[in-house]
Amino acid sequence: MGQRTRRLRRGRALTTATAAVLVALAVPACSAGAEPSGSGPRSSGTTGSAPSPASSAAEPPSPPPSAYPLSTAPRTVPAVREHHAARGPGWKPAPAARVVVAPADRAALSDEAKLLAGELKLGYAESAEPGPGDVQLALAPKGSGPPESYALTVQGGRVRITAPDEAGVFYGTRTLKQEIRGAGSAPEGTVEDAPAKPQRGLNLDIARKNFTPAWIENRLREMADLKLNQLGLHFSDDQAFRIQSDTHPEIVSTPHLTKADVRGINALAARLHIAVVPEIDSPGHLGAVLRAHPELQLHDVNGRAVKGAVDIANPASARLVDELLREYLPLFPAGAWHLGADEYQALVVRDPQASFPKLAAAARARYGPTARVQDLATGWLNDRAAVVRPSGKTLKAWNDGFFRGGVATAAPDLQVEYWTGKEIGARPPLEYLSAGRKVVNLNDEYLYYVLGQPNQFTYPTGRRIYEEWTPRVLRGTTAVPARYDAQILGGRLAVWADLAGAQTQDQVAAGIRLPLAALSQKLWDARPPQAPWADFRALADRVGG
Repeated sequence: MGQRTRRLRRGRALTTATAAVLVALAVPACSAGAEPSGSGPRSSGTTGSAPSPASSAAEPPSPPPSAYPLSTAPRTVPAVREHHAARGPGWKPAPAARVVVAPADRAALSDEAKLLAGELKLGYAESAEPGPGDVQLALAPKGSGPPESYALTVQGGRVRITAPDEAGVFYGTRTLKQEIRGAGSAPEGTVEDAPAKPQRGLNLDIARKNFTPAWIENRLREMADLKLNQLGLHFSDDQAFRIQSDTHPEIVSTPHLTKADVRGINALAARLHIAVVPEIDSPGHLGAVLRAHPELQLHDVNGRAVKGAVDIANPASARLVDELLREYLPLFPAGAWHLGADEYQALVVRDPQASFPKLAAAARARYGPTARVQDLATGWLNDRAAVVRPSGKTLKAWNDGFFRGGVATAAPDLQVEYWTGKEIGARPPLEYLSAGRKVVNLNDEYLYYVLGQPNQFTYPTGRRIYEEWTPRVLRGTTAVPARYDAQILGGRLAVWADLAGAQTQDQVAAGIRLPLAALSQKLWDARPPQAPWADFRALADRVGG
């Protein structure tokens, strides 16, 4: 994030099955002469005419399951957490096979079924009973497993994927897709799988660098295959404001996403079970807004304009930002919103009260004689949260927007997005955790992909994330105590476009591919990965797009 990068430098085995390497079984799964379209009834494969000599030849009987070796676990990214091995031929796509959903599950699972059918070149059908070679998707009773969990069973030449929610069924299809892509078949047995952390994703700075809708949608597809479920969109900063606005068109930059573009991105994300989390950062990082509204600019005691910072003592600043919040709330239907709150430049100086006496006076007027500028900034954050809260969305803010020892306190329902402990006055992670806050990990030591690598930032590597980082490593390289693990909700890899021209879109996509794969592994399974990095990287190459 602009100001920040000018000052900063940068439980079990992989499976419970026997071997780590999947053996691609030579014996194909059973299949029958189904209608390729999957929409009509299956044919028995016989007619009233006499059989041809070729068809009348006796076919050898299928070996019994006991004739097969015990299966090994599928190899996927992220790795499945549990596999119950079994004997049998496994499953592979056959020309007559279909992806089947029961009529009762059609509304919930038809998107997932049709997507998988297209990916594996299978038919699609609505049927209560699967046929030979079919893949059946079904919802289990609600509460029968954790959120996003699933079971995938390969038995008798068929596949059955069940889950207590649609996301879990979808993740089961991602596992099957990777099994086929990586090994050509799915092993006999049952996978039982669930994520260790509920928030897993990518944060994208589209303010400093314009990313096309097609590029963003391709990242969504890549994320979905890795079972990542959150895309943060930072679309307003000093350099640009990148989404069409009807209430304030004067602040919008060229090029930008239209609202139709955003609706398309959100629609695809919803089908892929990814929440798009927008961020209008304030009261800092508003340079694009201030170019159109210089009357809202913050000035210090000497009359100097403060880059990117609005005057939070001016009620007009709050009115404009709240108008934007209310405009964009309906555009983003997912369940979270990021309020920003980082690097407000009035608070990165040694003595904010002396440097910004107008803000200090406003703080005392609102909160009493001992209040300081940080209290006024906390009040700003709480006021913006109050605008968004009626939508029911989860509220987020950067960790350096929370302050210690003030008269005003940030609302307790705000999740802390922890990125740095290096700012003036920044607090270590334990202060938030010991206060009971929920925290999301965006540790700039491992998870910041800053274009151009300014200020000693270096591009994160998949290997370093895979071998060193865990969700409990919130700051630097040291993990917080395990007793706080449940308060750490997950993490995101963050792309910041500080030097926007340093990489093309394609270079960014290539650069984040392996870090995202490693991140997905560490957020899905809390156990240390068993495969060495070289094997994991080869697997990611094989099962990736």
